[in-house]
Amino acid sequence: MNVKEIYDMIDLIAPFCIQMENDNSGFLVGSSVQEVTGILFALDVTERVIDEAASLGAQLIVTHHPLMFSPLRSLTDADCEGRLIRRLTRENISLIAAHTNLDQAPGGVNDTLASCCGLTDVSGEAFFRCGLLREPLSAAEYAEKLRTLLHTEVRLMGPEDRLIRKVGLCSGGGSDEWHRALESGCDAFISGEIKHHFGLAMADSGIIGLECGHFATEEPGIRALAYALQKRINQVECNVRIYVSEISAYSFPRQP
Repeated sequence: MNVKEIYDMIDLIAPFCIQMENDNSGFLVGSSVQEVTGILFALDVTERVIDEAASLGAQLIVTHHPLMFSPLRSLTDADCEGRLIRRLTRENISLIAAHTNLDQAPGGVNDTLASCCGLTDVSGEAFFRCGLLREPLSAAEYAEKLRTLLHTEVRLMGPEDRLIRKVGLCSGGGSDEWHRALESGCDAFISGEIKHHFGLAMADSGIIGLECGHFATEEPGIRALAYALQKRINQVECNVRIYVSEISAYSFPRQP
């Protein structure tokens, strides 16, 4: 199986055509005809992730966040992205990114986050999801539960004793979706990062804010993509091994 065939499978799971206009999802580095026997999934491509891919013998990395999100005018070792792209080329490792297409896709990042947060009767479209807790919890109780469910620190914005039943969410830096939580009658809104002025507006509207970290709210979604791709690969009985990175996005590079 080659890179193009893997790309086509991912496109069936999270169509690249639904990505936002300013996004850079897709096939970003490498050769479309490169044969693939190992794929490493990660939230971001970093030096440590490339180390991990090379050690596993993976010819392809699939990430959520793309490189070259903004246009590059040079490709040198003077900046982080230049070093990463040059390193991928040297290691003969290709790169595919599934970003805002995976955020929106059924079973993608935000559907997965809703499941991880213990929500039922989940609905929503585009980047926003909302659902119900199985039983009402105080804001403090739910924040503590999220710390366990998402393995992260949680910043609670609002009264600890406020009762939460209906929850809205948008992963990563999606706090601008909070108004959809308001329109949907939610008691609380979860995101990876909640900007200060959105937090103030949420407080004024009586919605509890729960900031759970960019990595923690999106990493489960890249795992879901890995599992979905594994199912498709199993159907064609080809010999491709799939790995999910255990490297934190914030790990320092390997020292020379």
